[in-house]
Amino acid sequence: MCARANSKRRFRPWRLVRTLLLAIAPVFLVVALIWFLALYSHILYYERHDLAAPADAIAVFGAAEYDGRPSPVLRARLDHALDLYRAGYAPLIITLGGQGGDEHSEGGVGHDYLLGQGVPESKIIAETESNSTEESVEQLAIIARTNHLKRILAVSDGTHLYRIRRLLMAHGLVVYTSPRTMSGVISGKLRTERVLHEMLSYTLWRVRVH
Repeated sequence: MCARANSKRRFRPWRLVRTLLLAIAPVFLVVALIWFLALYSHILYYERHDLAAPADAIAVFGAAEYDGRPSPVLRARLDHALDLYRAGYAPLIITLGGQGGDEHSEGGVGHDYLLGQGVPESKIIAETESNSTEESVEQLAIIARTNHLKRILAVSDGTHLYRIRRLLMAHGLVVYTSPRTMSGVISGKLRTERVLHEMLSYTLWRVRVH
């Protein structure tokens, strides 16, 4: 009987682990909810507010190009950067983005488009190697250091700008943001997908950083 009683009282680690997980799970869910609600509010703020201010350069983040021509999204970003440039916000435009599946790059297409709109060659820098937002930011930081640029005015879609701002700030740059003009109302599903993508990408970046 004694042996059986001792067997029943035998320590089982998995029970302790399960108890701890059950105790921690509600706290984790609450913390995660607060994190994502706060993150959503930040994304929404930079999506809805044009915070353009005088800077050393305007950085246009890449989007799809079609056989050497900017897609409607990329063209809208470039046109918005062009308006800011003509309004005197910065004396230089940096176009970002590598190849999108053909021999052309997003940065190169942006460069050529701006040339065609009358921007002097000396006022455009094309970055043509990056294939993600983080890579574009890293290349932009290198360009900024090389050319002694401290203040960057970032142009992209509104939902993209909070993550861009935080990434650039991590490289020691002063960042202003200006969302490109939306030519139409995007579907709720598409906007939700964009926001979720930004929330997940930003969270993963923060986890890696810390």
